[in-house]
Amino acid sequence: MRTAFSLPAIALLAFAICGQKAPGQKSPTQPPPQATGTYQHSAQHQSRPRSPGGEVGSGAGEIGKGTAKGAGAAAVGVGKGAGDLVTLHPVVAAGNLGKGAAIAGKDVGVGAVKGTGKIVKGTGRGIGKLVHHGHHPQRPADVSEPQS
Repeated sequence: MRTAFSLPAIALLAFAICGQKAPGQKSPTQPPPQATGTYQHSAQHQSRPRSPGGEVGSGAGEIGKGTAKGAGAAAVGVGKGAGDLVTLHPVVAAGNLGKGAAIAGKDVGVGAVKGTGKIVKGTGRGIGKLVHHGHHPQRPADVSEPQS
């Protein structure tokens, strides 16, 4: 059984795999903060909202993760089905193939929906920044009315 994957799906899968950190890699660490006995509020503890480009990238990653998860589920279903066919259990093999396909479809669908939502959100925010940049309403000068 051959499964045809589209070129965008393969590209997203490659993007998701290449974007993951390898198990042996270590990220640079910062020295631990100095303990002074009191809690000091700093900018490091506040999270900033994700930029529109970051949101689009995160959406592409979600689509890639869903595609990879779906491909894994399909492979597991095919593997189990092949094993059942070899052991002469065709009914169980068909069930495993169907189950693998169903789980793969769910995973790909969930990843696509989540990723598309993030891409749309990031794109909308990016367009909003372009449209609304520099168009802040002008406040009237603090002028007192002439008294008559």
